Amino acid sequence: MDNSPIVTVIIPTYNHAHFLKEALSSLLGQTFTDWEAIVVNNFSEDDTVSVVESFADSRIILENFSNKGVIAASRNRGIKLARGKYIAFLDSDDTWFPEKLAKCLVAFVNDVSLVCHGLQWFGDQKRDMFCGPEKRASFEALLDYGNCITPSATVVLKEWVESVGCFSEDPRLVTSEDYHLWLKLAKENIKVYCIREILGQYRIHSGNQSGSVLRHMNASLSVINEFFPKQDVSQNIFTRIRIRRCYCRIYYGAGRAMQHKGQFFRAFPLLFRAIAYSPFFMKSYIAVLVSLVGVVRK
Repeated sequence: MDNSPIVTVIIPTYNHAHFLKEALSSLLGQTFTDWEAIVVNNFSEDDTVSVVESFADSRIILENFSNKGVIAASRNRGIKLARGKYIAFLDSDDTWFPEKLAKCLVAFVNDVSLVCHGLQWFGDQKRDMFCGPEKRASFEALLDYGNCITPSATVVLKEWVESVGCFSEDPRLVTSEDYHLWLKLAKENIKVYCIREILGQYRIHSGNQSGSVLRHMNASLSVINEFFPKQDVSQNIFTRIRIRRCYCRIYYGAGRAMQHKGQFFRAFPLLFRAIAYSPFFMKSYIAVLVSLVGVVRK
């Protein structure tokens, strides 16, 4: 008799004991109970192990694993150990609402292979963020407009994740490894369903360094460079324009992220790069004015 759970929840963590307790509590509060959770602990130096053990639930498995700074390796370790038909990702600083798993799993009909939903941002910023919609999750749209799916809002068939080689562990893709995976899945034309409902919370941390913005920017550029058509772009003006628009979007996003951190001066070169790649993207000019005002006020 197969006693495998229906869904495996993969929770990578490092020094998040104070958050992990909330994440696991939200998992225990699920109305759907046929799950296992694999907490992949990157040898945390806090009370992570004690927190996991305090729940005393046989469905929660602790796996100590060194990811060497690549969170994709932790997620892949969880996938390798997973017994469930479905994989759900829960970052250790996020939480789910009680109906999350139940509502996602009933959506796997008519060949749907990936289900995502909305998340409520909380912490330093507060707003509702919805994944998708479905037309934005196609391969071409993900390339042209960027990532529209986030791990803690996603449940996916394990067989599909394994078929595309799981997460890339290339260090250059750290912070964008999920975007890379969604593109690999979309390239296989999997069917995505987006639930227009908030089913969890995504924590926005304080104290993030501006260097993380640049790291994510470079990781996003690496993803774009890998997935664009391998034709000679110098002979195809439409592809060249398309790539330049993508670069513009990424530099603009990095510039805006710097502004949100109050780094108005450091936003200038990023926004100017965005303008250089796509001069008709008007938002870049508005963002430059925002930085000018920010610098003057400081």
